[in-house]
Amino acid sequence: MRTPRSLFIIFFFYFVAFHLHRRLLNTVATAPLPASNSPITSNSDFIRSSCQTTQYPDTCYNSLCSYASIVQQDSARLALVAIGVSLDKAKFVVAYLSNLSREAEYGAQPRTGAALHNCFSVFRDFVDQIRDSLNQMRTLGGSGESLRFQISNVQTWMSAALTNEETCTDGFEDVPNGPLKMDVSDRAA
Repeated sequence: MRTPRSLFIIFFFYFVAFHLHRRLLNTVATAPLPASNSPITSNSDFIRSSCQTTQYPDTCYNSLCSYASIVQQDSARLALVAIGVSLDKAKFVVAYLSNLSREAEYGAQPRTGAALHNCFSVFRDFVDQIRDSLNQMRTLGGSGESLRFQISNVQTWMSAALTNEETCTDGFEDVPNGPLKMDVSDRAA
């Protein structure tokens, strides 16, 4: 049911995990990380280069390139922006699912109604988990074990958010194919 275009949160999870790990390495390492083979000459190039580590580099770059002046060439800012973009998308999906849940009558199709209500419920949790990740990223500080713990929190919440996204789309597997199923699946994934 998933397409490369619809794997937005999956690529963000791995993207954020990579950049958080990179920040941790930069913080606790005594020697600088080796430079890449090609020099990064602009903020947009930094985002493009960073997005090459993801499964869908074009989606990554297109989602983040408009933030180049904010990110500059800072991995932590890039991870923060990526989480923020994910949160904005998740809020949009929750509003969409809320409207669908209120407006729809699924008496003849109980599976569809159950899947929709379940999806709405897990996406509210999804938003909370991404918000928790964003708040933790905004307050990252310290070093060593303290920083590792904070980064672990972000990774855990992003992983839980990914699980909730999958729970939503998995709930529609037994729903008959139709425009509602496709629309919810495309927006949720």
